[in-house]
Amino acid sequence: MISLTDSQKIGMGLTGFGVFFLFFGMMLFFDKALLAIGNILFVSGLAFVIGLERTFRFFFQRHKAKATSFFLGGVFVVLIGWPIIGVVLEIYGFFLLFRGFFPVAVGFIRRVPVLGSLLSLPGISALVDKIGESNAMV
Repeated sequence: MISLTDSQKIGMGLTGFGVFFLFFGMMLFFDKALLAIGNILFVSGLAFVIGLERTFRFFFQRHKAKATSFFLGGVFVVLIGWPIIGVVLEIYGFFLLFRGFFPVAVGFIRRVPVLGSLLSLPGISALVDKIGESNAMV
């Protein structure tokens, strides 16, 4: 089992609540207050989990400048009050930032009993195969 420090445990909680608030904000027709809270919790939770210095290094790498600008720009747009445009920018930036992790995640999910069989369905398997074979650098 992985040993987590107290700040990493707090970060996991903040990140989890951030994802929850983002999802809940989208379900409630892009409620800007919930989306703003979710964004702040997600980014601060990420900083707690991997550390402030590694968070800055992750976001501000030269080859991730476009992805970072879309993601953080989307966070800013949500915070100023345009939730739909901001969420679209965030999703695109999130995809660009974390696309190197998608093959690992797809490989893991394929080994989970129920989820693996869902990913094998005809309509879903082509999309999952395309995501799973991504060669993007992390």
